Amino acid sequence: MVSRTGLLLPLVVTAALGAGAAIARDSGAPAVIELFTSQGCASCPSADTLIGELSKDQPNLIALTLPVDYWDYIGWKDTLALPAFAARQRAYASLRGDHQIYTPQAVINGLSHVVGSDRDEIKTSAKIAFGRDGALSVGLSAQPEEGGLAVELGAAPQGAARTGELWLFHIARERTVSIGRGENAGARVTYANVVRHMQKIGDWAGSPVRFAIPRNDLSAPDSDSYVLILQAGSMEKPGPILAATAGDHIR
Repeated sequence: MVSRTGLLLPLVVTAALGAGAAIARDSGAPAVIELFTSQGCASCPSADTLIGELSKDQPNLIALTLPVDYWDYIGWKDTLALPAFAARQRAYASLRGDHQIYTPQAVINGLSHVVGSDRDEIKTSAKIAFGRDGALSVGLSAQPEEGGLAVELGAAPQGAARTGELWLFHIARERTVSIGRGENAGARVTYANVVRHMQKIGDWAGSPVRFAIPRNDLSAPDSDSYVLILQAGSMEKPGPILAATAGDHIR
């Protein structure tokens, strides 16, 4: 539906949720894919399925689902949507300057967007966006320690942004929803890697820095894993994703 209103080495993104090791550079172009989707969008189930497949089949990708609420008026209130997700989608569109906001929309490395059900376009965009404006070029290490998680960020390489924010995204690996009304009435859709909460950990100024995330901050209701994202700019004005890694909640 379209509306026009784990050690991470530089240039390497960790595998799908639950994997803690870095991957080899020859396994394809790493990418963070954010799918903006809606239970009230008839075009979205195929994209939702694709994100699930990519999260399992492509070890070089971190694929996230961010359900939006702006189609709720059609007749079905999205049970996973949060207003913050639509705000993030609008912020991306504003920074790109094209103001294109639609579902299903996949945003690649915080830089470009494609129709979220188009596997080939996602792969092509991932290749183009890899390293562009410093995307996925900053080293990131996340290791369990007593009482929580130790996170270390590296220095900004040449050509990358030198300011950004580290965010912790709490994730539900899989959620299945039976949709009762609207364009997908009667459908039963499974969503992969659904973001349930976003928490700012701290600021990064282009130099190596260490953060200690307490154990209690590594879990949140309705989630079972996490993704750490270092992003240039701010949540209100998000730039390229400079580093990312994923892991399980620490019990």
